Amino acid sequence: MNDERKFPALEPGSNYVNPQVPRRMVRQLAAGELPACGAHLVTPWLGFAHHGIYAGEGKVVHYGALMYDIIRKPVEEVTLQQFSGGRPVFIVEHGEQCDPVETAICRARSRLGEKRYRLLSNNCEHFVEWCLHGVHRSYQAETALAYPRMVGERIERFVFAVLRRLFGATSARLREEKNDRQQYQVDHGREDLAPISVRDLVRPGDTKRRTGEVPAPVKTYRRP
Repeated sequence: MNDERKFPALEPGSNYVNPQVPRRMVRQLAAGELPACGAHLVTPWLGFAHHGIYAGEGKVVHYGALMYDIIRKPVEEVTLQQFSGGRPVFIVEHGEQCDPVETAICRARSRLGEKRYRLLSNNCEHFVEWCLHGVHRSYQAETALAYPRMVGERIERFVFAVLRRLFGATSARLREEKNDRQQYQVDHGREDLAPISVRDLVRPGDTKRRTGEVPAPVKTYRRP
């Protein structure tokens, strides 16, 4: 098998790093759909994927640390809505055999309250993989160590996305002003008309031109 087949694939939307061998399928949870018990769930978070295991009755067990080892929360059982945080939820369908559902959920709940999160050695994906297969591993962490350039590019895209959101209002205002200018040219395309202000119509020696007595500038037209 060549190296290209072994290269991890980043699933669009979910940010899940698919190991490729064995191949796993990732699909978005439909509106109103509840996952099967023991399902492997992921939701995109800050350029990466956050993992959990569905325990039934609308509950998900996950490692609660979400801020790259900055905010460390324990393994906890939360609602599906709390797990997603308003983001889309995806189901990872494993191509290989998983351990029985009862075993996976029992493993997950046996670690409730554990607070030993580590980004590269004991993260949310390590936890879910152990619950489902009895093997403690994270393809996301392995990819970060093996392919730092790929991870760097993902972080770069995230930073640019944040900057676009921060400056989005300014860009929208500039686009609106540009559209106004274009619309002005369309509506008043006559070459013999030029925009002027009402203030230009007040005589230079008019002593009544004081604050509050002259209306705010509006556009009108005169022949040049």
